[in-house]
Amino acid sequence: MGYREQFDFWLENDYFDVKTKEELLAIRNNETEVEDRFYRELEFGTGGLRGVVAAGTNRMNVYTVRKATQGLANYILKQGTQAKGVAISFDNRRMSTEFAQETALCLAANGIKAYIFESLRPTPELSFALRTLGCTAGVMVTASHNPPEYNGYKVYWEDGSQITAPRDKEIIGEVRAVTDFASVKTMSKEDAMAAGLYQVIGKEIDDLFIAELKKQILHPEVIEEMAKDFKIVYTPLCGTGNKPVQRVLKELGFQNVYVVPEQENPDPNFTTLEYPNPEDPKAFTYALRLAKEKDADVVMATDPDADRLGIYAKDSKTGEYKAFTGNMSGMLLAEYILRERTAMGRMPENPALVTTIVTTNMTFPISKAYGVKLIETLTGFKYIGEQIKFFEENHSYNYVFGLEESYGCLAGTHARDKDAIVAVTCLCEVAAYCKKQGKTLCDFMTEIYEKYGYFKEGQYTITMKGIDGAKQIAQTMEKLRQNPPKFIGESKVLKLRDYLTDEILNVETGEKTPTGLPKSNVLYFELPNDEWCCARPSGTEPKIKFYMGVKGTSEADAQERLTKLTEDLKALL
Repeated sequence: MGYREQFDFWLENDYFDVKTKEELLAIRNNETEVEDRFYRELEFGTGGLRGVVAAGTNRMNVYTVRKATQGLANYILKQGTQAKGVAISFDNRRMSTEFAQETALCLAANGIKAYIFESLRPTPELSFALRTLGCTAGVMVTASHNPPEYNGYKVYWEDGSQITAPRDKEIIGEVRAVTDFASVKTMSKEDAMAAGLYQVIGKEIDDLFIAELKKQILHPEVIEEMAKDFKIVYTPLCGTGNKPVQRVLKELGFQNVYVVPEQENPDPNFTTLEYPNPEDPKAFTYALRLAKEKDADVVMATDPDADRLGIYAKDSKTGEYKAFTGNMSGMLLAEYILRERTAMGRMPENPALVTTIVTTNMTFPISKAYGVKLIETLTGFKYIGEQIKFFEENHSYNYVFGLEESYGCLAGTHARDKDAIVAVTCLCEVAAYCKKQGKTLCDFMTEIYEKYGYFKEGQYTITMKGIDGAKQIAQTMEKLRQNPPKFIGESKVLKLRDYLTDEILNVETGEKTPTGLPKSNVLYFELPNDEWCCARPSGTEPKIKFYMGVKGTSEADAQERLTKLTEDLKALL
């Protein structure tokens, strides 16, 4: 069926409601828009759905959400685990409440109990809740840090991590097998509750979640000592982080927590933000203004579903607030946790630090310094969460900390996804510890650089939207794969890791060895002097991302090296 036939089907079939049909009638003469909405089905990828909220097969709406849920329900029924139920949470985005409700009622109609939060909750709490309740799966309705017009649907399995291979492909297969909207089941909320298949959850899970976060604190006595003098500015960026962050900081004893009033309450339009992403400096405009007014020590922002954290800290030398990348804040936490656990005798046996292949290479010397096993995974925190499951199954290592470059980390094993709430908790402890010593987080970061080297990382992204975008991205990757560069600028390529073919090629000797990781469309170029570059198509956006890293002798030298590597890469492309 072509896109026009699909469009007419939605207009004429009684399955679709009047509001949907009115929306479609309004674009009837816009051929480009009709084509983009109906030329394909919104792809259910390895993490779930993500797309613009609107009517159409290639959009996020109650019909595509129901269809995806029916596929998930079919999979659960085939596994025979339906009695365990599914936990459901949602953020503040457009239609999040409705999508969560549709998910719950479709599951219930299939005889699978739905545990649905009473109101919006962060992604890490969903991961925690499904494990606490003993559910077979979980669904988080969120588009994370994407622009306001987006929403999404992420699927988790019983270990609390987002679905990974082979389960991800199996669930995708079940979702794709649902071709008839009429086969999708649903029922009323009243009937679902009467059947014991719909249960609202809330405070009881919140209390347990907050208790787990507080367990990650290593020096409560330092917080108690510094609480009156230490100042925190925080913004939830109109999302889910506000209540849990304020609660945990208050219960830990922090007395001076200032929340940005313009961004405190949930707002699906993100009125005060161009882009609700803590990686974007513009997202800190209001927070930095408040920080200067209050003379804050640290400034923190969590994204809408509170799994990513961005921070600024006051530089004692200039008095200005300095931004930290995800790699930098991750290294602050890694150094502090490994150092203090070692000093306190609280390091577990066979400790492990887990990271991804595109995260800073500073993880190597830090792990070595504390005798901790470093394990690298593919990009995506679900692979870090998966390692925790492996450790528990084979009793090989004990997870201590995990981080990725995209502003995500996890201290503790209460969740199996990145957790910005626990990151706020731990970083506030680190900053208070530094203040007791007359230092700032900026000073601590400099100490880490001086100890391990000035590692610096960057990204270069090419966006390719529309129908032809996916083809262009595929062609770019294929070109790099079939004709790999021998040099990037003046830097010789020493090794090429192709994670799709599971091969590491030693360019000089021709020797090939396996990568040891699952297959993925990723190319990684190892260069001299601890430099590297990695190409990877985004799994959630129409983009191809190029990651790169260098090691310098000073901050200025590292920046110069990174700028040159970035320009060399652009010239190559």
